[in-house]
Amino acid sequence: MFTSVLMIEKALTSADVEFVTTLHGDEPVAFHVLLQPRGEQADRLLRAIDDIALGELDEAVRERETPEGQEARSVGQQALDVSLRALRSAGSAAEGRLVEDHPLDALKSLVAEVGADEVIVLTDPHYVEEFFHRDWASRARHKVGVPVLKLFSHSKA
Repeated sequence: MFTSVLMIEKALTSADVEFVTTLHGDEPVAFHVLLQPRGEQADRLLRAIDDIALGELDEAVRERETPEGQEARSVGQQALDVSLRALRSAGSAAEGRLVEDHPLDALKSLVAEVGADEVIVLTDPHYVEEFFHRDWASRARHKVGVPVLKLFSHSKA
């Protein structure tokens, strides 16, 4: 069985689930999902710039409404639960956990713990971080010791 660590920041859409579960053809895949909820860990200004770059001005204005603290954790747990159910419904083994601090350290530990074959980072575009190679995928490539695939979410959750 192929083992993938899937790093996400929001609930997977049905298009996302179909995409990641078909990447390896008919080979069975076990997913270990890490979800870091948006909230205090992300800089609102950077998120607003990303929204503007995508032409989503209304989203940029609403960045201050993003849940933080315990509320972000609750929303994150719901997103993780939905994502795990969707992966399992698509026929994949899936387990997961929330990441509150240091997502790349958690990623590196999980890759070693489960003997992962690859890491998939599936997020919305983060243009500022990507430009400076500070996004999760760019930083993970130097840290985890397995191939890192960077994918963009297909649509809004």
